[in-house]
Amino acid sequence: MTKDEERIARLKNIVLNMPECPGCYQYFDKNKNIIYVGKAKNLKRRVSSYFLKTVDRRKTQILVSKIEDVNYVVVPTDEDALLLENNLIKKYKPRYNILLKDDKTYPSVCVTNEYFPRVFKTRKIINGTGTYYGPFSHQGTLNNMLELINKMYKVRKCRLPLTEANIAAGKYNICLEYHIKNCMAPCVGHQSREEYMEMIKEIKEILKGNTRIVCEEMMKKMQSLASEMKFEEAAEIKRKFDLALEFCEKSEVIASSYQNIDVFSIDDEEKSAFINYLHITNGCINQAFTFEYKKRMDETKEEMLALGIVEMRERYKSRSKEIVVPFEIDTELKDITITVPVRGDKKKLLDLSKMNVRQYRIDSLKQAEKLNPEQRSTNILKELQKKLGLDKIPMQIECFDNSNISGTDAVAGCVVFKQAKPARSEYRKYNIKTVEGPDDYASMSEVVYRRYSRMIEENTPLPDLIITDGGKGQMEVVRKVIQDELKIDIPIAGLAKDNHHRTNELLFGFPQKNIGVEMDSPLFKFLTRIQDEVHRYAITFHRDKRSKHQVESELDKIKGIGPTTKNVLLKHFKSVKRIKEAKQTELEELIGPAKAKILNDYWTSEK
Repeated sequence: MTKDEERIARLKNIVLNMPECPGCYQYFDKNKNIIYVGKAKNLKRRVSSYFLKTVDRRKTQILVSKIEDVNYVVVPTDEDALLLENNLIKKYKPRYNILLKDDKTYPSVCVTNEYFPRVFKTRKIINGTGTYYGPFSHQGTLNNMLELINKMYKVRKCRLPLTEANIAAGKYNICLEYHIKNCMAPCVGHQSREEYMEMIKEIKEILKGNTRIVCEEMMKKMQSLASEMKFEEAAEIKRKFDLALEFCEKSEVIASSYQNIDVFSIDDEEKSAFINYLHITNGCINQAFTFEYKKRMDETKEEMLALGIVEMRERYKSRSKEIVVPFEIDTELKDITITVPVRGDKKKLLDLSKMNVRQYRIDSLKQAEKLNPEQRSTNILKELQKKLGLDKIPMQIECFDNSNISGTDAVAGCVVFKQAKPARSEYRKYNIKTVEGPDDYASMSEVVYRRYSRMIEENTPLPDLIITDGGKGQMEVVRKVIQDELKIDIPIAGLAKDNHHRTNELLFGFPQKNIGVEMDSPLFKFLTRIQDEVHRYAITFHRDKRSKHQVESELDKIKGIGPTTKNVLLKHFKSVKRIKEAKQTELEELIGPAKAKILNDYWTSEK
């Protein structure tokens, strides 16, 4: 494999571990310079498209030939991805983003600090003039939102310097906006400042995405208009209501008053900690990094986070005066405010940082598992050992299940997993010999005793863990056999199912306790796999046995008549009754004189 083929293979491996969610990706060259920044609704799908053999665009081919590494940042929505892309391009000016190097600024909405504030769209952010919300990458969304505000609230459009003294002095006259009902003329005292500021307060809530109170009021108004049979007016309010909800669902807006903030979050495991760093300017992310720190001692989360904060701020020359973190840290930084938010815009930023660090950790784990598949199995078994409090890692696990229909053709199966992988050559099938009728507990007792008494007799290594495909009753049956009768010590666990026959809990100990396992975790999926495997194995054996009985006939009892002869006879005569009624000459022609005589002697002896 050439160096270029190795490079492409390494990059494709990175792409395989990328999440299928919105975000921004950056391509780096051999000098670690960002050469391209892109956005995607689905990061994995978009980035993988660059490495397809069918790519024939010259520009893309040249770009791919320069890529040495890929980095990415996940964000909540497509709009956030667009904003982040714009910000990164303006900051790093990547070589292959030449068509986007116009350094344009997306518009924001300003609510001024005036006595009677104005609300308007702008591309310039001037500190001290008001509160800015945005930026908004989608003009349609912004225009719809401003239209909503204009129709719901009669905010003044003029630029007159409205002050309490000027209004009292009668310096202004009513304009056309008042007559066409777009303004309530606060300039001449027709609207009080208190009423106007209440309106501004609701507008700010809409701009920040906090529409609960505003929407509740609109809902009440809709219901009131509908009760008065004013359906057209109610429909108009409903349109505004839908616009407000649609706007707030599509974009998470952060106030631009957040000029310079650092956000940190951490996710750790036994040997490593992962720390994410976001730098916020004008309400936008312009730096995002995640690093893995190897633990040398038993450092706490607080210690690791404090170390990461100091190192990252120094590395990236941060001058932020405020740091947002998920919990209190025992570190004092000169002239720095440390905030632990519980709600609001800063909490949204912290949640975004947590999402990125969690995704980075997942990707790192997947990468490690691809390079060392055995490690994944070991990690799962170590987690199971920890959950159950076992003395050693359960390298050999055995699981039992019964299968029968109303007690007929009762069988059981035992599957064996070694190092978290099925050891199919060691699976065992059992015909139930001592139990009559549908008694799962007695069947389980028989099978467990037969298996482990034989293993003791043959000095075969015993399993590290036994799992029953059932709840507390099955576990108790196995315990009586293992501990009371055979006097051996093997841990016993149980996998119970809900009413929909889905695995929903892991039981362990006597008395049994529910061991908490997250349903989307690798451990839970591993346990479910064991349960599904033993169920498949037992029920397949049962079906085979039942099918065999169903095709048995009286011919199977006749010594000298084998399966081939039986099939020839049944194919020709269709039934045993017709075979009995057949003439001797006809039988001799079909299966020969010797076997025809065997049949004749058998039918004669039966009479």
